[in-house]
Amino acid sequence: MQSCEISSDSTDDPLSSGLRSQRQPRIVVIGAGLAGLAATKTLLENGFTDVTVLEASDRIGGRVQSVQNGQATLELGATWIHGAHGNPIFHLAEDNGLLEHTTDGERSVGRISLYTKNGVAHYQTNSGKRIPKDLVEEFRDRYNEVYELTQEFFQNGKPVGAESQNSVGIFTRDVLRKRIMLDPDDLEATKRLKLSMLQQYLKVESCESSSPSMDEVSLSEFGEWTEIPGAHYVIPAGFIKIVELLAQGIPERLVRLGKPVRRIHWNYSQREEIGDTNDHNADTQPGRPVRVECEDRECIAADHVIFTASLGVLKKSHESLFSPSLPEDKVQSIQKLGISTTDKIFLEFAEPFWSPECNSIQFVWEDEAQMEQTVYPEELWYRKICSFDVLYPPERYGHMLSGWICGEEALIMERYDDETVAEICTELLRKFTGNQNIPKPRRILRSSWGSNPYIRGSYSFTRVGSSGGDVEHLAMPLPYTKSTKAPPLQVLFAGEATHRKYYSTTHGALLSGQREANRLVEMYQDLYNAEIAKPNM
Repeated sequence: MQSCEISSDSTDDPLSSGLRSQRQPRIVVIGAGLAGLAATKTLLENGFTDVTVLEASDRIGGRVQSVQNGQATLELGATWIHGAHGNPIFHLAEDNGLLEHTTDGERSVGRISLYTKNGVAHYQTNSGKRIPKDLVEEFRDRYNEVYELTQEFFQNGKPVGAESQNSVGIFTRDVLRKRIMLDPDDLEATKRLKLSMLQQYLKVESCESSSPSMDEVSLSEFGEWTEIPGAHYVIPAGFIKIVELLAQGIPERLVRLGKPVRRIHWNYSQREEIGDTNDHNADTQPGRPVRVECEDRECIAADHVIFTASLGVLKKSHESLFSPSLPEDKVQSIQKLGISTTDKIFLEFAEPFWSPECNSIQFVWEDEAQMEQTVYPEELWYRKICSFDVLYPPERYGHMLSGWICGEEALIMERYDDETVAEICTELLRKFTGNQNIPKPRRILRSSWGSNPYIRGSYSFTRVGSSGGDVEHLAMPLPYTKSTKAPPLQVLFAGEATHRKYYSTTHGALLSGQREANRLVEMYQDLYNAEIAKPNM
């Protein structure tokens, strides 16, 4: 049985218990998301006192963002606890009573999570017709068989054929198309419909993977992502409660909001000049090997920096963020690994136009049966909206739908105003349900992770050409050398993209923050043990 490696709640205090040091090491944590808060909490629990958290935005939580809507909480970011057995997020939630009001329907065991396991997904075509339930179930079973095949390449060391181009999307499309077209029992019209459903499934899969297209996801690495056993849970009070639990015990004075970082100078020497920071804001305390230069020109000297910003930020800004530049192999891993945008579009209606048993409306474009990639020109961005889920229970959420869109099309959507997006979504719903009387929603709320300059994407995936080794390179602290001339562990890297098994998840983010904090705990514990082992002179 798989489980997360939960770090032990060690009470050893490597600093206050006698480490012979003239001063506490100063640690700067960049980012107050799950990874940054978990790292900070671990450091404080182990006796480190000189810790500062720099958060570029005006709130803590990172890619967790819960918004109150009447009595309900809507999640613009992280929504589900994925798995229970050994999942530290699940145990935090359960131990603190956050799952007491989670309904049975919100404990989904499906691989692709809806807001409820109850009810039936309505697959609707762009001609306004509902695809029969038995045909949907037949296709779903066939698709899941092929999905299991995609897992075997990594898990069983199965060689990848050249024809798939090592792509999950190409492999899945090719195998399913052949199986569909060779089925002697189906009419041609049924085959075309199933091929169109395949494209819709791949769009949903892209939203799950936060990839522009499943064609970009590596087939040979797809199976390394590890699913924790157990159901997927929704937290009725909001995922932000997990963030607040992590923040408990972290003094507010340690967390500095609205504090974007301009550059991290590592392997710093006193001979270096840092731009225009030679003023009263500059902390020039000697002996610390790192300088964190903030956008407001403040400069903070540090012994260690734990960098938790997203892979999207690294892709955009690594050249300007680090001085000296990052090692070439780390840069290559940043470039190889993938991150894209998955956005939600919440639509609130005065009354439901969907039937009580409907848990989602899935959009199947019949003219996409032979399409090779679900990537669209800018004017057709709305075709990437794959579905709208019904939020359950209505007693909590009212009459609310949650739409899904990913890739470049999500970035295009983010550029439009609420009124335009609401109109387009309403027209889509009318078109696919065949109900021209659907009113415009009385409220729209949507995420914008791609255009957020401090996030730049939703979560990471292993792109074609990348591997788990790139995740390891990304997580490797700087400097690499073990030379005694260079102070160790100057810059450490955390965040979901640095966890080889649990990338893209909240538990991966939390565990990565604990992992990097524990590197420092162990290093100082070793130094302390070496000190006390010295003979008294």
